[in-house]
Formats: sequence, C-alpha cells, structure tokens
Amino acid sequence: MLETIHLYHTNDVHSHFGYWPRIQKLLTERKEWHKEVGDSCYIFDIGDFMDRSHVYTEATAGKGNIQMLNDAQYDAVTIGNNEGITLSKADLNELYHDAKFDVIVGNLKTENKNPEWAKPFKIYTTAQGTKIGVIAATAEFRTYYEPLGWTIEEPLSVLKNVVKEIHPFVDILLCMSHLGIHMDEQLAIQCPEIDVIFGSHTHHVLYEGKLVGDTLLTGGGKFGFFVGHTEIQFDDQTNKIVSKKTELYRTSDLPPVDEEEKLESELFQKGKMLLSHPVFEADHYLNKEWYHHSALSRFFAKGLLQFSKADCAMFNAGIFLKDIPKGTVTAFDVHQCLPHPINACVIELTGKELKETLELAQQSIEWPRNEVKGLGFRGVVLGKILTYGCSLNSAGELIINGEKASNVKVYKLVTLDMFTFGYFFPEFKNLPKTYLLPQFLRDILMSYGKLYNKNDNH
Repeated sequence: MLETIHLYHTNDVHSHFGYWPRIQKLLTERKEWHKEVGDSCYIFDIGDFMDRSHVYTEATAGKGNIQMLNDAQYDAVTIGNNEGITLSKADLNELYHDAKFDVIVGNLKTENKNPEWAKPFKIYTTAQGTKIGVIAATAEFRTYYEPLGWTIEEPLSVLKNVVKEIHPFVDILLCMSHLGIHMDEQLAIQCPEIDVIFGSHTHHVLYEGKLVGDTLLTGGGKFGFFVGHTEIQFDDQTNKIVSKKTELYRTSDLPPVDEEEKLESELFQKGKMLLSHPVFEADHYLNKEWYHHSALSRFFAKGLLQFSKADCAMFNAGIFLKDIPKGTVTAFDVHQCLPHPINACVIELTGKELKETLELAQQSIEWPRNEVKGLGFRGVVLGKILTYGCSLNSAGELIINGEKASNVKVYKLVTLDMFTFGYFFPEFKNLPKTYLLPQFLRDILMSYGKLYNKNDNH
C-alpha cells in the first residue's frame, strides 16, 4: 500500500514577518487537510528563524519567535547561527523552554553532551507505521561558539555517525541542514542513505530541488519568500520510496489573510514597548553621518576603546542607522540605531600591517557607497571607514595616539567582526584576534552611556 507523506519546510526567515500570516495559514490548513484524507504531514524549520535585528525578537530574546512556531504547529526545527551565536549561552538555554516542537541538532554540545533542549535525532512514526528518521546539524562557527561556552563539532562527521546509528531502524531518512548548499552536496555524496536534505544558510533557491545521486536537496531562499513542500510516496509492502519531489510556494502569491498587515505593526509596537526602559542620558544630540565622522561615531569610538582596551579603533560609519536623541535614551533608541548582530573584535597586528590596512581603506574609494548584504550588517551602505587613535599623516606615516608607530611593534586594533571574514581586509583572517562576546555593538554603546553618566563626563 502506498503512503503519501507531506513535508513542509521554511528556512532563513530572519524575523521577516511580512508574509507570516499567510505562511501560518497555509501550514495549519494543510496539516488539517492532509490529516482528513489520511496522509502524514510534518512541518520543519531549518534555522535562522529569528534575527535580533527585529525589535520584537530583540525584546523577547527570541521567545516571541518560538510562540509563532508553536502557533503554526511546527513538528521540528534545527538552529541556525542566529539562534546559536547571537544569544548568550543562558539565553539559548532558555529559548526553547516553551517550544511544542522538537529541536534537533547533532553537532552542538555542552560538557560533552547534547544540551537539554535538543536531541541529535528523532524518529517519527506515521499512522501507517512508517518510521521517519530526522537528523540535523548547524554551521560550525567555532570562533563564536567556543567563547560562548559551547562545543561545536564538525558537522559532516557527526551526521555520518548519526546516520550509521539510526539508518537500520528507519524507513525514510531526512536531514535538516543549516550548513549551506555546498556542504549539502558533500553530505549527499558521503551519506547516500539520506533521502532528503532540507537546505538553508546560503539562502539558495531550488524551485524543484536538486538530485545528488539519489538524495533530494531543497532550498527555500530567505526572509519567508518561499515555503517548501516535499512529497514522498512510500510503499510499505516493499519498504521503499516510490517517488519524491519538492516544490516552492512563493508566499507573495498565497491568498492574503484578513488584516495581515497589522501583524508587523503590532510586533513592532510590542517590541518598542518592551524596550522602552531608559539606559542612559545623552547631554547632547548624537547625530549620525554615513560619509564623515560625527558626534555619534566619536561617542561610540570612546565606548569601543574603553570596552576593548585596544590601542585604536576602526569601523564603518554606515553602522549607525538612526541618530541618538538628546535626553533620555531608551534600549529601543539604541536598537534602532545599531540593529546589527555584530560583535567587536580585537586584532593584533604590527605597525606595518596596520599602516597597510589604513592605506587600503583610503584607496578603496568605492567602499563608502557599497550596499552590503550579510556579514551581520543590517544597514544600507557601508559608509566611510572611520579610525580613532590611529591615522596616516601627510607624509604617509602611521600615527597611533599622537606618536609615530613602530613597524615591528604589535598593536591592538578593535574593529567589527564583519571585517575579519576576509571580504574587505583579507589579511585579517590570519591575524591573531579575540572576538568580544556576547555583547553586540549596541550593548557596548549602552554600557558606555551608563559609564558616561556615572562619571558625569559632561
């Protein structure tokens, strides 16, 4: 007898809720519909459902997102880097406390075991007795996970071991992969036992999936633009999959939901209210400028240097999205100014290396107007590269805190983690560095504001 199994999946929503009412309606209606005709149905999210650049996610530490997944009747999720490394360990341990679904991730450990809120795999049994094994792994951002107190393991080797463990006991094997398309392709080759790999992280779009060997790969883009639907036909007489296919529903094409535009506004207002508490007093207006130094950039630079204990600082002016008003400054004000899930990083480099870095920043005249996507940046344009405590004089010499720098002496430069990934400053990838976790840039600004008030430095 043939059994039809329906698998709905989202990925990389990143707290973009514009189409969420349509997505929730589709998922809940389809689940009921399939149940009525006797088909099995499961709903998965493949990670990065939350993003702290959204004020509601920030204000609820992601727990508001979990309630949304509950309401849409998800069966299982895995974590993306936005769940895994943009929250403190304590907040991640609390994130799924009220979840009504399974959290599956095999390569995240604490004290040599899985965290209490997660499991390395789950075996689901359909009404007809078919056993579906679900495994999962998330991207190996070791330089972030370890300072936060986690152990993150190489995902492919972990998944291969879990496959060996459960494959003999399941009829169908699925993988939720927050690893990216290229690792999904490797996984399909190395683990042909996996029937479907639900992909994410690289925001790839596979309208009808992609076969690598006999493994079907999916990819649903980003921001809730698509919902994936994979259908498997399983013959319980031969214990084999007869067919499998996948498709994407474009959420903008789904039927509108009554008053759906209200959700975004309501979530924003809820987040604003929760973040309305004052964090410091500004004795003057802190304006932003994207192509120049500004009162805000100077204030932030003092906080960044104080927090990091570095010799000098470098960051881009485009990180500031809003001015900071004079008077009482709330957590909401700071979040609107600095919504990015970006951390500071201290890099150790010689005077010669720092001089070359500043020369590159000066020569790259097109950078300020570059539109940057990803790298944690949630702004519009990169803006001018600003430096504090270090500069090149008219003779091209490097000056650090008023003194000519030594070519061979090692200095500490505090910058943004987005500059350490090799895209703008390739040499930064290989230099000694320390990521300052778990504080985001806005946390550093708020801490300095409080210190500024305490010291009464008016």
